Amino acid sequence: MGIVYPNSQSVKLGVVLRRSPGVTAWVRWAWKATAVLPGAPQASWKILRQEGDVTEYHASTHDLTLYVSDTEAYAHELQAEQPSVYVVLRPIEVEADAAPWNILHVTASPYEAQDYCDSGEETVERVEMPAPVLAWVSEFVEQFHVEEEFVKRRRDRLDVDRKDHGIGDARISQVSDVYRAPTVPPRGAPE
Repeated sequence: MGIVYPNSQSVKLGVVLRRSPGVTAWVRWAWKATAVLPGAPQASWKILRQEGDVTEYHASTHDLTLYVSDTEAYAHELQAEQPSVYVVLRPIEVEADAAPWNILHVTASPYEAQDYCDSGEETVERVEMPAPVLAWVSEFVEQFHVEEEFVKRRRDRLDVDRKDHGIGDARISQVSDVYRAPTVPPRGAPE
């Protein structure tokens, strides 16, 4: 079992990666996260299925943790046409036939997935959320999500009849709004 945080719930998800032949001369294998397995036991690159050159692996098992503070993100994901779980992968340097990915994290938050995408160091794969996980996330959101009312910020009223603020330097009298810096008289010159 993973780390237990207050105001959170976790479930184990096995991550399935598919290896298929690459389509270019530069890439020998193409890897893709294809599924997650709710309640899966621990595994380390266990072969699930092999058909010709295509192999599916139960790469590893991770905790999918839902936090009360992130219910807005989960609610947003549940409104998607196809709710998904996001698998965060980091490439590792390995020998030719070894698995080139380290699975860092699994999340149901599209916001957190976007943060990983922004770093550019990880690859984020979107995987369809299985029905049991979808029901669990929906129940979590229903129980803990509180819709926050949007409050528009009001601007301070500006007195337009007063002198303009921020035009040039107040120490220099000028007609236009061109900025001019005050000059310092040379040493010894009369002021």
